[in-house]
Amino acid sequence: MGIAAAQTEQRASARDRLLAAANELFYAEGVQTVGIDRIIEHAGVAKASLYNLFGSKENLVAAYLASRHDRTTSRLTEAIESVEDPRQKVLAVFEAQAQQYAQPDFNGCAFTAASTEAPAGGLVEQAADQFRAWIRAMFTDLAEQAGALNPIGLGRQLHLVYDGAGLAGRMDHHDPGIAPSVRDAVQALLDAALPSSDQASTTRLASADVSA
Repeated sequence: MGIAAAQTEQRASARDRLLAAANELFYAEGVQTVGIDRIIEHAGVAKASLYNLFGSKENLVAAYLASRHDRTTSRLTEAIESVEDPRQKVLAVFEAQAQQYAQPDFNGCAFTAASTEAPAGGLVEQAADQFRAWIRAMFTDLAEQAGALNPIGLGRQLHLVYDGAGLAGRMDHHDPGIAPSVRDAVQALLDAALPSSDQASTTRLASADVSA
């Protein structure tokens, strides 16, 4: 391995270690509580490496949140794609979320925690806004696929349930009633917002008649 390649690998390794340390400590204790010295000690790198790679603590926090964003969106996308029925796709999102707050180290939404401690208008707020926009767009798209007459409204309602479920999972650790209660609430929203099978059949027949 050449010198340049070795330096690149070492740099990547330091970055990975810093992000792993940030993910563990920031998520467990909060981005303001955990200082730079604890991050570099936990990662086993020099302080200069952190500033060379990220420039500032805020940039490190933003990179940490970007990794949480990618991890969560990948997990939810995989859950959605694991089923075919549009209604079941919505429920699959909440089932995937329930698996997270059933974990012993679940500490709520990383974006909510970080944004409550961060100044307005900074990188943390931007990261939180981007994540929440993705979640809202996901629910709106799923509502449209399921045939909701008002997919924007249903998407907002589902997003609110998602937020509430995450908060309950954080505050009411290991409460076995959270997941079934959330599922019942989502089912009720879908029942109210989506046409019944009879209505859907009538709509399809009417559309066929018009086309004919």
